[in-house]
Amino acid sequence: MTSRPSWCMTAVAATLFLSTLGWPALGLADTKSDAQTAADRWDQAYNSGDMEGLGKLYTPDATVIPKGAPVNGAGIQSFFAGLKAKGFDSHKTTVNAATPKDNLMVLTGRWSMTGPGEGGAKKTFEGNWVNVMERQGNEWRTVLHTWN
Repeated sequence: MTSRPSWCMTAVAATLFLSTLGWPALGLADTKSDAQTAADRWDQAYNSGDMEGLGKLYTPDATVIPKGAPVNGAGIQSFFAGLKAKGFDSHKTTVNAATPKDNLMVLTGRWSMTGPGEGGAKKTFEGNWVNVMERQGNEWRTVLHTWN
């Protein structure tokens, strides 16, 4: 019987172990694609007016930092419902970068939306945003959300 080098057996064991975890659990999947999928889910919930669904995209202890005072936990859903009620709509998020950090992912990108402008005309608003997301099971949930 021929003996195999120990590195070969280690590689086989590592491959079997990693396949049981799944690449996304290790942050080795297409991170930017995962991030854009999460951002698209947020846009869809907001644009459709599904504030309950939008609230579920955040962790219970999440913080949103808009201009003014931070909003936490259950107040997040109400904050975005208030924006929607004021006529802010057609939100679109584009992820420019996504960096995995253990069970966290730091996302940066651009956002745009329409809202009431002067004289009642629709105006486009846009800027940069940062999200910190945490993996919970197979889902990404926002822990921190801010923009300018």
